[in-house]
Amino acid sequence: MRSRNWSIRSKIIAMVAVPLSALLAIWIFATVVTAGPAFTLLNARDAVQRLGDPGLRLIAQLQRERHFSAIYQATTRPAKTELDRERATTDLIIDEFKRQAGDTEMTEDLRVEVEAFLGKAAELPDLRREVDERKISYLYVVQKYDTIIEIGFDVSRTAAVFFHERVDREVRGVIATFRGLEYLSRIDALLAGANADGRIDAKTRQVLIEYIGIERYLLVSGVADMPESVQNDYARLITHPTFIDLDIMQNRLLAQSYAGGPPPVSGTEWQHAYDYAAQELRLFGERSIQQVSRDAVPFAVDILGKLGIGAVLGLVALGLSVYVSVRLGRSLVGRLIRLRRDALELASEQLPSVVRRLQRGEMVDVGSETPPLEYGEDEIGQLGRAFNDVQRTAVQSAVEEANVRRGINEVFLNIARRSQTLLHRQLSLLDKMERRETDPQELEDLYRVDHLATRMRRHAEDLVILAGAAPGRGWRNPVPVIDVIRGAISEVEDYKRVDIRAIATSALVGRSVGDVIHLLAELIENAASYSPPHTRVQVIGQVLPNGYAVEIEDRGLGMTPEAIEEANRRLVEPPDFDPADSARLGLFVVAQLAQRHNIRVSLRASAYGGITAVVLLPGELVSAPGSGGQPAPAGPAGDGPSEDRFAVLPGQISGDLRQVATRGRRTTPDDSPAPASAGTPSLNGHHRSAPELTGPAPSTVAAELSAEGLVQRRRTRKQALPPAAVNGSAEADQTIDLSVLDELAAGLPVAPRAVPRNSGPAEPVAPAELPPVEVEEITQPVGETTGEIIGEDGLPRRVRQANLAPQLRAPVVEPESTAPARSPEQVRSLMSALQLGTNRGRADAAREESGDSEAPVDGHAAKPGDATISDAATVSFPALAHPATDGEKAPSGPEAGVNGEHADGPGENLMLEKDA
Repeated sequence: MRSRNWSIRSKIIAMVAVPLSALLAIWIFATVVTAGPAFTLLNARDAVQRLGDPGLRLIAQLQRERHFSAIYQATTRPAKTELDRERATTDLIIDEFKRQAGDTEMTEDLRVEVEAFLGKAAELPDLRREVDERKISYLYVVQKYDTIIEIGFDVSRTAAVFFHERVDREVRGVIATFRGLEYLSRIDALLAGANADGRIDAKTRQVLIEYIGIERYLLVSGVADMPESVQNDYARLITHPTFIDLDIMQNRLLAQSYAGGPPPVSGTEWQHAYDYAAQELRLFGERSIQQVSRDAVPFAVDILGKLGIGAVLGLVALGLSVYVSVRLGRSLVGRLIRLRRDALELASEQLPSVVRRLQRGEMVDVGSETPPLEYGEDEIGQLGRAFNDVQRTAVQSAVEEANVRRGINEVFLNIARRSQTLLHRQLSLLDKMERRETDPQELEDLYRVDHLATRMRRHAEDLVILAGAAPGRGWRNPVPVIDVIRGAISEVEDYKRVDIRAIATSALVGRSVGDVIHLLAELIENAASYSPPHTRVQVIGQVLPNGYAVEIEDRGLGMTPEAIEEANRRLVEPPDFDPADSARLGLFVVAQLAQRHNIRVSLRASAYGGITAVVLLPGELVSAPGSGGQPAPAGPAGDGPSEDRFAVLPGQISGDLRQVATRGRRTTPDDSPAPASAGTPSLNGHHRSAPELTGPAPSTVAAELSAEGLVQRRRTRKQALPPAAVNGSAEADQTIDLSVLDELAAGLPVAPRAVPRNSGPAEPVAPAELPPVEVEEITQPVGETTGEIIGEDGLPRRVRQANLAPQLRAPVVEPESTAPARSPEQVRSLMSALQLGTNRGRADAAREESGDSEAPVDGHAAKPGDATISDAATVSFPALAHPATDGEKAPSGPEAGVNGEHADGPGENLMLEKDA
């Protein structure tokens, strides 16, 4: 039995029950042992009354039968009548004794003695037959009766056991007196036989002398053990003349008898004295027995009284012990149980509640959370106070840990905010550098740095999320989902391996765009990192009745079912951030972002052996395209959702259209408007135009890139102008509508146009070789807000307060330009350089395409002679979905095609570069 696992209650009960049980056993034992003598006295008294009197009467009758048997055996006189009468009386008394013995409850020892006595009494018929036959001596007859009578005295002695010193002594005295009377009766029987025979032989004389000595000793010693009143009664008895005569005759027998001579005492004289003395001694013995029985009752009552008092006192002490033990045990158990309950409540409720409140940022008062618990002043009270100290220390430690965690979060947040500020400034600076740079090699390096900075910005946002704050990026207007996905892809290192499949047209509310981009970027990054480099990562989006679903599927090694279940559990119930579990940092960031916007993210095994991540955006985050009063971008009929036209970027051209007259084929008739385009909202809310490109849109962006990673404009053959339109004047010259360039620029990132690597600056052309270029300014209609200002290099320039509401605008005084206006010759040289660069780029692209045996994107031959001025200059453009060559520019988040308004501030770079 292992008591270590017992409860406190069980241990207390065992501790109380064991001594109480022992005390109860001792009390019962003491009661029984003490009550034993009392019950023994009463039982002995009852046994003496039921067996003692019949036994004494039987002994007296046997003595009389012995007397007449000795006379009958010693003489030839007929004495058979008296003997038969005595024998009949003896048989009656034996029968009565048997009945009394059967009705009396006896001890084992007494039963044995009674059975032995009755067994000897059963030998009387044989003895009587021998007496009747007179074949034995009277001495032999007397000795045979002596044996039976001696066993009768053993029965009396066994029955009269009182287990009380005084009563036992008196009982021994009474029995000794009766045995003295028995020896006097033996002397009487021998003397009667000797008188009948007329002589005393030597053996009879020797037995007479022994019996006289024993008889006197027994009477004297027996009376000495009796009470003083009984001794006084015996003293009066032996002073009677008859007793004196009897004593004289015994002395004569001792002194005058001799072997072979006649008895010195006559039979008549002896018989008279003997009968009187025997009768008186028998009455004396009976009185003594009655006195002893009367004395035994008070003794028994006294013992029982003392026993009762002791038993009651013991029972009271036992009950008091039980009461005190139970009270103390219940008190100990109750206090210990209360201490246990408080400890469990602290461990399971109070401390977790305090920790949860601290995690929510609430302030916790240690004193109110750890009220003092009173348990007394003893050891349990000391234990309770120690527990109070432990509780207070635990809560204080939790508060301090929360403060430390809050401080660390603040440090993380401060570092992340500083890093974000520096990264934003770096991206702004890179944006300016990209605008100014014309060297393709330098642009390629700038793009790489730009991409690294964008990824660094995402990692800085990770710190912000770990600190429990929200990243700074945000949009006010809805953003198309395709642009959000492109923005997420642009923040991934292996963005070239990501394929955008079917993306249903929809938009997200601006407040969730930044977090959704970050969430998707983490999942796409994970898919690309844990799949072989030669595999692709597929991104699919579709509209659901209750939101929008984005699936990201990789073809990697996959995860075990247990790992998938654990990851899904962590995504549903984001745990506290554990720095030791830094390997799952991305999973923690995704879970935090998903919980912030009620987004459901789940992982499941892919049919290709990898993992498919399903992101379910709730309906409150999904906005219909064009909501908020702005039309959604539209493509030509038959375009899928993934073939949306490039969205307008911050800082794109939306200013005046210019018409330039030059020679060549006419792209747009004079009296026809600019090509219709789907409206897209700009940052300031004005409606901008995006060009309608002819032909089907490519399924992937990589198909539109050249070998150098540059965008290839689709060549479209234009109808030639009527000959009558060609003349030498400005009116007859072909008028080229450069709005197509402006519209193209509206769909391109804000970056300087790059020229082919093998091209240098264009040399000026003589004025005589080209007709003068006529620049016609198309003025804004009255009351219409002026669009973005176009600089001398053809790129848009930001203007203060251009994006503010009219009520918030303050008059801005534009400084007057001191630079002289360009002359027609300068404009002509600029356009000639632009055309020469365009032709060189087409020639290089045609050579590369012919060398790689690749057909053009739209199926037309890429001949420089077939090109028209409607084909814009080749510029660097990001690979939004498919792989491209090194040095290409990746889109930088929804900045690469977002219809909403970006809240990160100006100067944020719009393109990223994969790590080289």
